[in-house]
Amino acid sequence: MKKILSLIVAAVMILACAPALAEQTTELVVFAAASMTETLTEIKALYEAANPGVTLVYNFDSSGTLKTQIQEGAECDLFISAGQKQMNQLDKNADPAVNTEGLDFVLEGSRINLLENKVTLVASEGSEIKSFDQLAELLKDGQVLLCMGNSDVPVGQYTQKILAYYGLNEEELAKAGKITYGSNVKEVTTQVKEASVDCGVIYATDAFSAGLTVADEATAEMCGQIIYPAAVLSTSARQEAAQAFLTYLTGEEAGAVFASVGFTPVAQ
Repeated sequence: MKKILSLIVAAVMILACAPALAEQTTELVVFAAASMTETLTEIKALYEAANPGVTLVYNFDSSGTLKTQIQEGAECDLFISAGQKQMNQLDKNADPAVNTEGLDFVLEGSRINLLENKVTLVASEGSEIKSFDQLAELLKDGQVLLCMGNSDVPVGQYTQKILAYYGLNEEELAKAGKITYGSNVKEVTTQVKEASVDCGVIYATDAFSAGLTVADEATAEMCGQIIYPAAVLSTSARQEAAQAFLTYLTGEEAGAVFASVGFTPVAQ
C-alpha cells in the first residue's frame, strides 16, 4: 500500500510540475540598430506566435553603442548592425585595420548581410529644402540647421561621407552652430519631426515610420551602400535558437515586414 501511495504522490507531483515545465521559454537577446525598432517589434509577435518556446528580448540603440556593450560583456545572442564597421570590430575574420583589438565575438559561419537601406534627406515642416545639392549650398552660406548622427553612429558616418562629397567641413559647420547631433537615428528623426532643425539625414525606413517626406536620396557615390550585417555571437549560450531566428529573418514572412517600410534584401 505504501508503495502505491508513493507512486500516486509522485504522479501528482509530476502532473503539478508539468504546466511549469511547459511554460519554460528560451529568452533570446537581440541587439539591433535603432532603425529596426518598428520592424523587429512587429516581427516579434509573428515569431513568438509560431515559436511558443521562444521569447525575444530586444535592445535597440546605435550600432556603435551596441558594439561597445557587447565588447564590455553584455548578454547578447544575435547582433544586427546598421553598418559593417561595427560588426567588423567584433569579427576576428575582419580586416585587422578595423578590428584593431582582435576581438572574437562573431560565431564562425553565422554572419550574413541581411538587409539594405537608403540614406535620405528629410526636411522639417515649413522647410523648402528639396535636395542634397541645395542643402550643401545652404550650409556653405550658413542658412540652414542640419541634424545628423554622432560620429560613432552609422547614419552619422554616412552623413560625414556626404558632407565630404560636397567638400564641406563638418567641424567648422558645427562650431558655427549649423549642425546639431543625435546619439542615434531616432533622435535625429525626432529633431526633424519636432521642427527643432531645418532638416536631417536619416534612413528611408525611419522616414517612412515617422511619416516624414523624403526630399532626396543619397547615391552610392555619396556615401556607399547601406548594408545591415547580422551574426550570432560566439559568446551566446543559445546559438542554435539565435541561428534559427536569424534564418527566419531571411524568409518571406519577415521579408514582407521589412519591405513594408523600405528595407530590401541582400542577395546571399
